[in-house]
Amino acid sequence: MADSPRLAVRDIRKTFGSHEVLRGISLEARDGDVISILGASGSGKSTFLRCINLLEIPDAGEIRLDGEEIRMVRSGGRNRPAIQKQVDRLRSELGMVFQSFNLWSHMTVLQNVIEGPVHVLKRPRGECIEEAQALLKKVGIADKADAYPAFLSGGQQQRAAIARALAMKPKVMLFDEPTSALDPELVGEVLRVMRALAEEGVTMLVVTHEMGFARNVSNRVAFMRDGLIESIGSPQEMFGDGASPAFRQFIGHFQA
Repeated sequence: MADSPRLAVRDIRKTFGSHEVLRGISLEARDGDVISILGASGSGKSTFLRCINLLEIPDAGEIRLDGEEIRMVRSGGRNRPAIQKQVDRLRSELGMVFQSFNLWSHMTVLQNVIEGPVHVLKRPRGECIEEAQALLKKVGIADKADAYPAFLSGGQQQRAAIARALAMKPKVMLFDEPTSALDPELVGEVLRVMRALAEEGVTMLVVTHEMGFARNVSNRVAFMRDGLIESIGSPQEMFGDGASPAFRQFIGHFQA
């Protein structure tokens, strides 16, 4: 249905040992939403993204992509996916960009980008190469197609990682602090690509400390604190008079 969320997460919980990292997170993203997820280190932001695409298995809660629930069963007192093929299929529809790039070092940039479409989606290689070249042009590194990651700057590696995620034609893009490992002068080139994706209507969840991106590109901002979404609203609300005291204190560190 047109009005149904592209991604719906309900009451996600995750515990490591005795530490409850996520204490019941719920969030919805509709087509074209750009949701910036802010919060101090240790608030559970990255774990939340990793639970969405099941790099971490939530202990409880519900995840739906385009209305389809990821089915879980209890085994040995813990959750596990009921149908691994379903997880593999849905995970391919969730593009993930990590802070540490995670490119395959033994492959060229072009090979990195086509690996998923060719081997996971089983699409024709020639078609995938053509699309990969277009994506590399989109992110501004068409001239690096035959280069290996070790010969790229951090910003170029991250743009290659974005192209690789986009090559799978995901329904939602998940960004886990995509600029945090970059030198300051390289941050802007990655943020420009992300801004362009937002303008194209790509649905994105972005864990970030880039306040300018959160304020100027997002249509919603979520503030996580102690494993919960403490507040959520439009950038105007969150950065304006409607901000909670805890969020005001948090953003004060970036304004000092």
